[in-house]
Amino acid sequence: MTFFNFENKDSDAEDVHYMRMALMEAEKAFTQDEIPIGAIVVCKNRIVGRGYNLTEKLGDVTAHAEMQAFTSAAQTLGGKYLTDCTLYVTVEPCVMCAGASFWAKITRIVYGAREEKFGYSSKGSNLLHPKTQVTAGVLAEECAILMQNFFKNKR
Repeated sequence: MTFFNFENKDSDAEDVHYMRMALMEAEKAFTQDEIPIGAIVVCKNRIVGRGYNLTEKLGDVTAHAEMQAFTSAAQTLGGKYLTDCTLYVTVEPCVMCAGASFWAKITRIVYGAREEKFGYSSKGSNLLHPKTQVTAGVLAEECAILMQNFFKNKR
């Protein structure tokens, strides 16, 4: 577990810092020929969960980065609810992951690139817990470029 102290409470700098860590997770997926999405769960300036897409490796359509990070965080914290936690994910969560964040009662979601086709917001924002706060577009260009490079190599 990693601790960071953001004394000045600069939430933009904090979001960028943790999104860079989520990008590092996404790069792990990229090197394993998985769709490059990475996620970090942070609770009180402490990384309690991390994950990246493992759908191909595990042959499991539910093995999204967010799901891996939620499971890791729940194990670290010793409970299924992730209140007081923030999910940092490189791409807007899909409907399944938005639903999981609802049930986990995650306090905040910060994502990078928007997902026009499969992102939860294309289906309606009511998929999230009513108290969940969302910040979109953090390092969006870097997150999008990683995805574009992955799919460019596939075509």
